[in-house]
Amino acid sequence: MEEKKRPDIKKLEKEATEIRKDIIKMLGEAGSGHPGGSLSSVEILTGLYYYKMRHEPKKPDWPDRDRFILSKGHICPALYTVMARCGYFPKEELMTLRKLHSRLQGHPHMLYLPGLETSCGSLGQGLSIANGIALGARLDRKDYRVYCLLGDGETDEGQVWEAAMTASHYKLDNLCAIIDRNRLQIDGFTEDVMKLESVKERWASFGWHVIEIDGHSIKEVMDAYDEAERTKGKPTMIIAHTIKGKGVSFMEDKAEWHGVAPKGEQIELALKELNMKPTKEQLEEAEA
Repeated sequence: MEEKKRPDIKKLEKEATEIRKDIIKMLGEAGSGHPGGSLSSVEILTGLYYYKMRHEPKKPDWPDRDRFILSKGHICPALYTVMARCGYFPKEELMTLRKLHSRLQGHPHMLYLPGLETSCGSLGQGLSIANGIALGARLDRKDYRVYCLLGDGETDEGQVWEAAMTASHYKLDNLCAIIDRNRLQIDGFTEDVMKLESVKERWASFGWHVIEIDGHSIKEVMDAYDEAERTKGKPTMIIAHTIKGKGVSFMEDKAEWHGVAPKGEQIELALKELNMKPTKEQLEEAEA
């Protein structure tokens, strides 16, 4: 595959801010959900859907599409927002999140919403699913790629490491996994719950090509996806260092915002902060 022409980084940064605002509004309307990990994963999904991944929103079953597996299904507000903004369904539908009969379930349901490759919710299973799809592509002699987003706390699950061995054994170089390394899970810091470091060395020891990036830098995200596509003979793991609750000061680095929706004045304050939030490039220009 040839590398695509890159979209304007400033435009993607602005889009990421709009995605974060949609997430806050959706969760506020629903009165439940998971803001922390949704906000931390925005640039990861933006770089994937707006740049790297080959997909057709109007033809979600296109056989040659790249596949995305959301292993940590609870951060689906971020995925739904990106999908809506790409044209998979009307943006107005975002406000039906978690409501009765909505296609936007609290965890993704592939039979309800076109564009989802799998239903998810039980942590630890996504990478195994991605392995199967990647192996299927090889057997069918298809050149589509498979992407899988995991939470860092999710890698406490043993099945993740079985899948890591499997992907390496079969040299699945059409597979790229990403860890949203925001360092927090529902019970607190990952290093207190179950030590993960060195994450890079662990995945490398399982035979993966490992890339570490700032998960909030659109450029680094796109660079990593390109490097993964160029890597042959082994799967790629991108460790995206992020901030849980990114963009909302009272949510950032707070485990208590793992699965609690904002309400009332919290919604107003979050949206105000996001409206005022300068981009990384604006900050650099100001410093210069």
